[in-house]
Amino acid sequence: MLEEEKQSNKSIEDFNQSHWILEDQNATMSFGQSLAKRLACEDILLLDGPLGAGKTSLVKGIAKGLSIEEPITSPTFALAHHYLSGKRTLIHLDLYRLENSLAANDLFIQEEENAISLGGLLIVEWASRLSIHISKACHLEIQYMPDLRRKIEIIS
Repeated sequence: MLEEEKQSNKSIEDFNQSHWILEDQNATMSFGQSLAKRLACEDILLLDGPLGAGKTSLVKGIAKGLSIEEPITSPTFALAHHYLSGKRTLIHLDLYRLENSLAANDLFIQEEENAISLGGLLIVEWASRLSIHISKACHLEIQYMPDLRRKIEIIS
């Protein structure tokens, strides 16, 4: 095992790292649940990574951490799902189908206003579709690794 991997296998409770190696989907959801406890109101979380990397699994974990009991599904076709029942509102966007960055930007701005007015957390999958810079966001990238593992890395 590489030294980098040994270090990144520390408890996901240690959020002073720049990346984490997660063994499977359950670990990704657990990571999300722990992450939810550290996200402040009106935060924006940007997620990128290839199809099937675990973006929605991470969101499911965050929702669980926010005590949202509704089933969490990818809003690929609806573009946005609003979850109002937890400790805090969660607005979940998926920009995968929006290849036009202006359309992605418009949807993001609209939903950011909703998140602010509701005091909620805004999570954006496929954030790379945006052409605007969002300075107050946490940007994570999820990457495939060998043996079905995932690497979650802080981009900004």
